[in-house]
Amino acid sequence: MSIAIITGSAGLIGSEASRFFASQGLEIVGIDNDMRRVFFGDDASTTWNRQRLEKDLGEKYTHVAIDIRDREAIENLFKQYGKEIILVIHTAAQPSHDWAARDPHTDFSVNANGTLNLLEATRNYCPEAAFIFTSTNKVYGDTPNRLPLIEQETRWEIDSNHTYVNGIREDMSIDRTTHSLFGASKVAADVLVQEYGRYFEMKTACFRGGCLTGPNHSGTQLHGFLAYLMKCAATGKPYTIFGYKGKQVRDNIHSADLINAFYEFFKAPRISEVYNTGGGRYSNCSMLEAVQLCQEITGKEFKPEYSETNRIGDHIWWVSDNSRFCEHYPNWKMQYNVPKILQEIYEFNKERWANDTD
Repeated sequence: MSIAIITGSAGLIGSEASRFFASQGLEIVGIDNDMRRVFFGDDASTTWNRQRLEKDLGEKYTHVAIDIRDREAIENLFKQYGKEIILVIHTAAQPSHDWAARDPHTDFSVNANGTLNLLEATRNYCPEAAFIFTSTNKVYGDTPNRLPLIEQETRWEIDSNHTYVNGIREDMSIDRTTHSLFGASKVAADVLVQEYGRYFEMKTACFRGGCLTGPNHSGTQLHGFLAYLMKCAATGKPYTIFGYKGKQVRDNIHSADLINAFYEFFKAPRISEVYNTGGGRYSNCSMLEAVQLCQEITGKEFKPEYSETNRIGDHIWWVSDNSRFCEHYPNWKMQYNVPKILQEIYEFNKERWANDTD
């Protein structure tokens, strides 16, 4: 029996990974205790997604509602399955830099200590397994905001002569920058994953994602920009854009495209790799552009409120350069751009949202 342990298995990336790798013949052990509900409230609970997983995957999926901060519980789980574990996908996290400032101890213990527990359990019980970590572009802090940006009608854009015109590479420094407390806890986890790879020759990879999105996202005000934006557009709930005239740019990668990247790494894993992974030039938008797309898809007028206050550590312009990953794994290709992503989010959720209007 070949097992994949997937943390955050009821979340966006975890659930997509569970379905995909179950379809590839692996037995899935999903770790998720619905901390998203604790972080963001009942609307962000992932219970509905866990129930769908259990129904759809049946015996291929075993759910374990433990906390990744519980070192003993994690060790016991890994000890139970041992070397049958051939893949660990770590997606569980406290994902919001706004929320992290409210409770830094919880943020750091989930993101950093939880990751350490998983790495050490992998090293002790299944050292040959591929270990995939969903890191974040917030490890670069606000350094991207020092790039030469030009204001256009609906977005900020980088100077066409700059070395990052095709996207930001992994050679951007993570030093001398404001990370936010969330960014700092993810930096700690990111460096741990790299170091376990180098020091113990483990097959680890940090995927530094931009905006990860898709129809299974339990989007909320503090996390899940596209999913929550579309939910507000469809239901009439208020939405607030913070700063930068609403022209801040995000690249957005669909969960299915990200899981396909995970699969390429899993088939030919490398030691201690780091990849910026996002929609890149293929799939990106500004807030204003996303609002317009939401209006076109829903057929409803949508006018978010605007606040002049910029969010701490927020990026004015982020587009990932995926070329390092593509060089290592040339078979990987993205299938979803922003309009296709938003259309799918709307079609998948409109019935579920029908009873959630103001």
